Amino acid sequence: MAYRKFKADQLFTGTSLLSGGEVLITTQQGVIEAIVPAAEAGEEVQELAGILCPGFVNAHCHLELSHMKGRIPPGSGMVDFLLGVMQQRNFPQEEVQAAIARAETAMWDSGIVAVGDICNTADTIAAKSMGRLLYRNFIETMGFIPATAPQRFAFAKTVFEQFEAAMPGRNSIVPHAPYSVSPELLQLIADFPGNQYLSIHNQESIAETQFLKDGTGGMRRLYDFLGIDLSFYRPSGLSSPQLMLPPFSQQQQMVLVHDVHTEASDLQWMQEEALPALFFCLCPNANLYIGNGLPDIELLRMQGANIVLGTDSLSSNQQLSILEEVKTIASEFPDIPTAELLQWGTFNGAKALGFEAQFGSFEKGKQPGIVLIDNAGDSFEKSSAKRIL
Repeated sequence: MAYRKFKADQLFTGTSLLSGGEVLITTQQGVIEAIVPAAEAGEEVQELAGILCPGFVNAHCHLELSHMKGRIPPGSGMVDFLLGVMQQRNFPQEEVQAAIARAETAMWDSGIVAVGDICNTADTIAAKSMGRLLYRNFIETMGFIPATAPQRFAFAKTVFEQFEAAMPGRNSIVPHAPYSVSPELLQLIADFPGNQYLSIHNQESIAETQFLKDGTGGMRRLYDFLGIDLSFYRPSGLSSPQLMLPPFSQQQQMVLVHDVHTEASDLQWMQEEALPALFFCLCPNANLYIGNGLPDIELLRMQGANIVLGTDSLSSNQQLSILEEVKTIASEFPDIPTAELLQWGTFNGAKALGFEAQFGSFEKGKQPGIVLIDNAGDSFEKSSAKRIL
């Protein structure tokens, strides 16, 4: 069997950063064979400048919104951003499909191999069926009025069935957010057979926190726009995790997305309760674009949170690149080690989506993709990512 051999300035395995005196050996198709000292690698070693890294995992994306790039101005705030998405998401299918194809190609080129993608429609099935990237499809549902829960869930099931026919075994029905899902709908989601891998937008804005606490704040403008009578609503006073996580079992796992306003008390409560396995997905460029600010990443690290990275959508980001998310975090939190940042975007993301048997690390038998990060330095400021395999 013919092998390919790669040596760079440094080699990131998925969990640790090696000095660069090692050679990565793969099959022609990119299946990992071994990591060996350069002296034992033999001839025909391809030498590269930069960091060799497994393919990136984008744990949170909305590929179906790719046609909305640049349509909502930065700094709009959470409520106006949501209103903008609802008002502008309906475009001709030709335009939608072309934007999806461009966005997926950009993710491929930037070294992404797997995606946790939020789906409200079946618009992305055609592109995903080409098989370039591996997707965990989160079929998102929402419905804040309790009486509508059966109808809302039934519609989500019709979308789920379309994805299941095209990509069996890689789909779940998930809640949108605590301000958009009734307890009745949440229970239907928690009880849906096969819903092992889940995702929810969590503590993304002050408006969300205020609405859950006492029913006040800007989120009411959203319901006014939707024509929803909130006279039935009695605020629980609970935080988003306390409200949303109890219906789910320890056999499930949940990606909590954004976590901008997650506090130490939330994390302590999560540690004390019998909850699903939790992953905390950071989407810093989207947080900054919308104007929500950044999460307390040092708090998450200090509490031992399982951190993963996502891009959100092109309606809230300039690009769908995990390296660009790494660069933003490295700029704002320069003391976080390079290996830790890269692990969030590779190995941790693969575990969050249930793809760790194939992706996330350079382990024998895996086919995780190979990415070269050039000009990395200490801050990633001028670095770029290029797919090698």
